[in-house]
Amino acid sequence: QVQLVESGGGLVQAGGSLRLSCAASGRTFSSYSVGWFRQAPGKEREFVAAIRWSGRDTYYAEFQKGRFTISTDNAKNTVYLQMNNLEPEDTAVYYCAARVGGTTDIANSYPYWGQGTQVTVSS
Repeated sequence: QVQLVESGGGLVQAGGSLRLSCAASGRTFSSYSVGWFRQAPGKEREFVAAIRWSGRDTYYAEFQKGRFTISTDNAKNTVYLQMNNLEPEDTAVYYCAARVGGTTDIANSYPYWGQGTQVTVSS
């Protein structure tokens, strides 16, 4: 059974950085893609970025404007989301999700989800 565990969230001032981690277990993930999504209070879940497990295919939401970088460490079965120049609007619970196949920004395409990690950016 696929398990995803996020970590790395916290409180940071505007302009700061955080690196989120998504540790995956339970399968061989070579055929999987992993996506990061976020959900702010009162808002719908929003796509952030996605990557194929090989690391050769990445896909980003436009809002991040080059501030975020998604990457994989296959040896550690972990996907990272490096977030720089954070803004108060980035405050949300961040989730990682996994699916067999290529990257997509459609949340319903990902059957496996972690529990989320809170990111709070103060102004």
